[in-house]
Amino acid sequence: MFLDHPGAVEPTNNGSERLLRPAVIQRKMTNGYRAMWAAEGEAAIRTVVDTARLTGSGSFGTILKTIGA
Repeated sequence: MFLDHPGAVEPTNNGSERLLRPAVIQRKMTNGYRAMWAAEGEAAIRTVVDTARLTGSGSFGTILKTIGA
């Protein structure tokens, strides 16, 4: 894809790795989750907050819109 669209797509996945790093550090510090619902909830919230950050939206407002949808 990066060859077809030079400059639009990075040739590495460093951006994705950097976005995952806080979740990995949190998991290491807390030794993970004991319940699957807690892990899924954390992933859902982190996804909404990270997407809001990337689009320049407010995290709290985006969470409220997501819950209300």
